Amino acid sequence: MKVLGLASYPVEAAATRYRLAQYVAPLRERGIELEVRPFLDSRLFASLYRRDQLPRTAAGLLRAALARTLDVLAARRADVVLVQREAMMFGPPVVEYLSARLGGRPLVLDLDDATYVAYTSPTYGRLASALKWFSKTDDLIRWATVVTCGSRAIAEYVESKGGRAVLVPTVVDTDLFRPAERERVNEVTPVVGWVGTHSTFPYLESIFPVLEELARSHAFRLKIVGAGRERVSVAGVEVENLPWEMAREVEDFRSFDVGVYPILPSDWAAGKSGFKSVQYMSVGVPFVATPLGATTEIGEAGVTHFLAATHGEWRDALAKLLADAPLRRRMGDAGRAHALAHYTVPAQADKLALALRGAATAGGRAAR
Repeated sequence: MKVLGLASYPVEAAATRYRLAQYVAPLRERGIELEVRPFLDSRLFASLYRRDQLPRTAAGLLRAALARTLDVLAARRADVVLVQREAMMFGPPVVEYLSARLGGRPLVLDLDDATYVAYTSPTYGRLASALKWFSKTDDLIRWATVVTCGSRAIAEYVESKGGRAVLVPTVVDTDLFRPAERERVNEVTPVVGWVGTHSTFPYLESIFPVLEELARSHAFRLKIVGAGRERVSVAGVEVENLPWEMAREVEDFRSFDVGVYPILPSDWAAGKSGFKSVQYMSVGVPFVATPLGATTEIGEAGVTHFLAATHGEWRDALAKLLADAPLRRRMGDAGRAHALAHYTVPAQADKLALALRGAATAGGRAAR
């Protein structure tokens, strides 16, 4: 069985890496050949959020759009077309429409974010919003034979639109994402860590006042990865600010003693898959998260992590973890055990394979 996987971004983007690329080998073991074709290549992705590269980026996007039209022909050679979010990151769903209706191939849609919620780009503002075509997600849900969903909130939205939803949480390879072997309990200065992107950095900034207060009574270092800022400072806190690098991703997570997962409430954020929780648990790192959407469903609050909504709750939860190394170890061990029990690649590959085979058997739903 052949599946054509269309993604907006290259493997440097977590959505492509963890929703498609990491399943190529597991699906092959299950008799399914998945070919992943991203809309953006790695070079164009690297310049995408740099306003000073706008002319070059615009030209690159045009070339990518022209190249994407050839994938309509490739879809005719596949048994199923699997679209991760959208085939192109702007404009109407032309490629999906041609593949599903003219190509006659079953469409499986994968959603790990609430792409049906309109937002304003922090880089390009209203220009990007005008080109984004947010309504396309509802069309794709209607055309899809099945929608694989990264969170329960997304699944509920899909079902409200009459679609068939299958919950497939975003996970990591727990053989790669595993606890550090070295002993960390006796380290003098624990590391509080966060990995994210330029668009989610404001979430981390929202707890800077908490960290400043904690620094007056607790010793810790703050390690930030992927903020997209040259300089980050927090009063009274030693900050290590690093750019995100794919080759270093696992080691960055393993280097933390305590993880933080703050979220600013919004309709978009409420649909997120809670992936950072899975990453922290897989490497055995206890963490504190905002209780929103999937973060209230992943792990066991008070056992694998703490939930905190207010300044005081964030302060108290982080203070407990910073002051008690054995507690950090117990919660980290519990998180690792939970990840192995509920969030492994083989288990999710079984779900994905079943959804793809079901789509191929049922046939595509006619676009309308």
